[in-house]
Amino acid sequence: MATITGVWTQPVGGISRVIFTPMTFTGTDVSTEIEAPDFAHKEVQVFGTFGAGGNVAIEGSLDGGTTWAVLNDVSSTALNVTSAKIEKIQETCARIRARVTAGDGSTTVTVVFVLKSGGTYGS
Repeated sequence: MATITGVWTQPVGGISRVIFTPMTFTGTDVSTEIEAPDFAHKEVQVFGTFGAGGNVAIEGSLDGGTTWAVLNDVSSTALNVTSAKIEKIQETCARIRARVTAGDGSTTVTVVFVLKSGGTYGS
């Protein structure tokens, strides 16, 4: 398993972005953890080549990163991403990460988290 380190952008209007790329199934890659308790608003975008059966789980932890669970979008659907999409993350967690859980040798994706503290976008 390879751990992929994110590249953070400087906050613009209170919004930060973290990009993890490339993430592959050959190593069942996992992103470094994002400490997220101060980010009330979190979105994730996943895109790239998913390959046969490709899946990226968006996970959260409340116990300091020991136990992880798949998070949900705002319609309470588990964030097991199998095709390119952008989703808002429903839960507020101490930590979040992305983990490639399935795919083949062609599976190579990029995961982007957008994070904002309190308030609403644009304020």
